[in-house]
Amino acid sequence: MRPLKKPITTSISAATNGARMAGGERRLQILRLAERLFSQRGFRGTTTKEIAHAAGVSEAMVFRHFATKKELYSAILDHKACLHDTMDPVQVVADAIDRKDDRAVFEGLALDALDRHDCDPEFHRLLLHSALEEHELAQMFWEKFVTRVYRILGTYIRQRQRDGAMIQIEPLVIVRAFVGMVIHHSLNNNLWDRKRTLLKISNQAAAREFTDILLRGVTTTNRRNGLSKKATGKNSRKKSSR
Repeated sequence: MRPLKKPITTSISAATNGARMAGGERRLQILRLAERLFSQRGFRGTTTKEIAHAAGVSEAMVFRHFATKKELYSAILDHKACLHDTMDPVQVVADAIDRKDDRAVFEGLALDALDRHDCDPEFHRLLLHSALEEHELAQMFWEKFVTRVYRILGTYIRQRQRDGAMIQIEPLVIVRAFVGMVIHHSLNNNLWDRKRTLLKISNQAAAREFTDILLRGVTTTNRRNGLSKKATGKNSRKKSSR
């Protein structure tokens, strides 16, 4: 094992090192410290020895609670799911999906994602580390949560296309465009531009504007209105030029 790079002091470890803890409390402490270290240093830059040192326990104690690293990674995802009640954002807009309320669906999803990322930027960093290092946690998160969002939103969009409410574009392209707006905004706010010097708007405003951009491009009503306005404008220009 490599030597510890620098002392680790966190509110989690400072309050509990050296104290006797119940098994569940110790497991949670180790879990939260592991997540923090992974988000700061990446997976390759963090050893179980360092996690144990930060928690004030032996490596054997870490492995007593998490027999394998994969079990630890899975526990991190499960912990986040419990912490946020659910990591399935589709449940947040389930009623809107049933009502076929396009604005409520997309605006609700956007706001939920932006609020979630603001509340837990550490987990966002952890996911980025896992993707950059081609770590198995990234694939676990993708399979468990991301693909579900794509599948359910894609199904919703296909239904709205059959209803004649949305234009015929590959549904997953629409999902990718929508998710791209939200994630890029979140990355700017939480990683690159934390002081919001480039763009400073509330999450509610961002969710509303992103939804406007999307719906103006993919809903048939907005398309028809847009074409009608263009036609009116052209006719007016023709009349004025006579």
